Amino acid sequence: VQLVESGGGLVQPGGSLRLSCAASGFTFESADMAWARQAPGKGLEWVSTISSDGGPYYVGSVKGRFTISRDNAKNMVYLQMNNLQPEDTAVYYCKMSRYRGQGTQVTVSS
Repeated sequence: VQLVESGGGLVQPGGSLRLSCAASGFTFESADMAWARQAPGKGLEWVSTISSDGGPYYVGSVKGRFTISRDNAKNMVYLQMNNLQPEDTAVYYCKMSRYRGQGTQVTVSS
């Protein structure tokens, strides 16, 4: 299993970023995919899941601001993040079951 995230960066409050995750080594279209994040000094926090049938789920703090999606033809999962706030600053990880990628840093700061 390989999960490779990209798309992180530095953004001002209120800005947007789109994270991407390239997946390989398993049957992607059958897998539930997720995003999690770890802020400095804190534990890993689940952010969002998209099930194999496309049903999205979000943690309350990102509902209405983040959108998860997937492209089964490309083995990709995305996280569109709008209206970012300083509390969204974290390393964001793509996850499938017990596997996760190396993470991509998102920093929200003016």
